[in-house]
Amino acid sequence: MNTQNPYFSLIIPTYERPEQLTRCLNSVARLEYPKEKFEVIVVDDGSAAPPEELVKSFLDKLDIRLITQVNAGPAGARNTGAKNANGRYLAFTDDDCEPEPFWLQEYENAFEIYPENLLGGDIINALEDNPYSMASQLLVNYLYSYYNTGPESASFFTSNNIAMPKEGFLESGEFDVTTLRATAEDRELCDRWLYQGRKLTYIDKAVVYHSHKLSFTTFWRQHFNYGRGAYYFRKVRAIRGQEKIKLEPASFYTGLVGYPYKRKVENLYFTSFLMVLSQIANALGYYWEKAVRTLNST
Repeated sequence: MNTQNPYFSLIIPTYERPEQLTRCLNSVARLEYPKEKFEVIVVDDGSAAPPEELVKSFLDKLDIRLITQVNAGPAGARNTGAKNANGRYLAFTDDDCEPEPFWLQEYENAFEIYPENLLGGDIINALEDNPYSMASQLLVNYLYSYYNTGPESASFFTSNNIAMPKEGFLESGEFDVTTLRATAEDRELCDRWLYQGRKLTYIDKAVVYHSHKLSFTTFWRQHFNYGRGAYYFRKVRAIRGQEKIKLEPASFYTGLVGYPYKRKVENLYFTSFLMVLSQIANALGYYWEKAVRTLNST
């Protein structure tokens, strides 16, 4: 245990995925960053068998502890970790991610320049043989290229690779746990952060590898639920009195379809089909949620 507060508190939510968590913690143990400068907080979100022994097996390698909670979703788990953090800065990743060795060092270097900003890094799909995982990550990469046109003009990051001052995170209102689980909380946090006059900065050298195995069914469900989350996101913005989100121009969608060609990925046609399918699922999820909520309110 560190005698002084660490520079970073690395928070990892987990739920019923001991194999993925093991790989994640092994990668964290290999970080090229002083062990006394960061702590690791694993927040188990109500697993039937919390990973107590697994976490204990890393005590000789990391300043690590396990916190358990009743299942509340990853946003709630991240908030629990943040409230129990001792670090000056919070770094978030997921249990199916593996940071590159210099991940935290890249974030520290960036905080020397942008001490009050929310930072987001690059994400690489680690499952190259899974076309659904590749397409899902390729979509995120496209959104990053579209919304983060410059390092200091960023507006969107996913929660599996972000870092920010603990004080700013708590002051901003933490992750919104009222949205659907794992669907829009990162988008909403980034939007709220900007709305409050804060800034986002893209740090492309802070890299994590993402191993989220998908099938056709889970790919569809994921993007359908993203659409449902988008409905909640718009509702939250309306409550804040923000301007309504306009439909993206046609160039956004043509750019999305052509993005696999630009990146020269394998299975071009199928990947492009999946990119289009993701938007169809997203739209259906949005209108499904809107219809359900309208019926329930009448």
